[in-house]
Amino acid sequence: MPLYFQLAEQLETAIVDGTLIPGSRLENEVQLADRCGLSRPTVRQAIQHLVDKGLLVRKRGVGTQVVQAQVRRTIELTSLYDDLAAAQRSPRTKVLELVTVPAGDDIAKDLGVPPGTPVIRLKRLRLTDTEPLALLTNHLPIDIVDLTAEGLESRGLYETLRAAGVNLRIANQTIGARGATKAEAVLLDERRGVPLLTMSRTAFDDKGRAVEYGTHVYRASRYSFTLTLVER
Repeated sequence: MPLYFQLAEQLETAIVDGTLIPGSRLENEVQLADRCGLSRPTVRQAIQHLVDKGLLVRKRGVGTQVVQAQVRRTIELTSLYDDLAAAQRSPRTKVLELVTVPAGDDIAKDLGVPPGTPVIRLKRLRLTDTEPLALLTNHLPIDIVDLTAEGLESRGLYETLRAAGVNLRIANQTIGARGATKAEAVLLDERRGVPLLTMSRTAFDDKGRAVEYGTHVYRASRYSFTLTLVER
């Protein structure tokens, strides 16, 4: 097994088991090479291997830091807040916008209402601890639930809907990818144009009514979807 890979495996184990916590800095390449009895190119290759896996990040003026492990989310009718809370990933929310707007043609079609119908538009930044993970935009009929910024920052949207007696039953979902816009890059602490995962979803209650339409973007370096496939 190549020496760089052996070192990378040892560092990855330390990250996964919590010996190296998110935010901690590695020794510089010279110090790490001296301590391990390896050459600098070998150490540099091991670090780059973990950077490529999303476990380390290089920051100018700071050094090499451990980052949060990637969030792996199964494809189920749950909210990101629910999944992060279940994984004990300390979900946090910043409400960026909570307004009533007339539904455009596309939103009206997804929610099953006439164009121009007043709907709620909700925009949030979802974080794990202090690290930004996703930008969430949702549209809801105005008579579904009363929403407040304070309530949405203390619990997830789906939890709020369930508490109001809305029984989510089924959803249509599409997953894709695109480059980050300048505004998205600033909020997500990424470079403009960096690949982002996208997800759009229309959720329906047990009466067949569309209760929310969401368009979300996620940091691909910190987030992935997982699926279980069954042969027909």
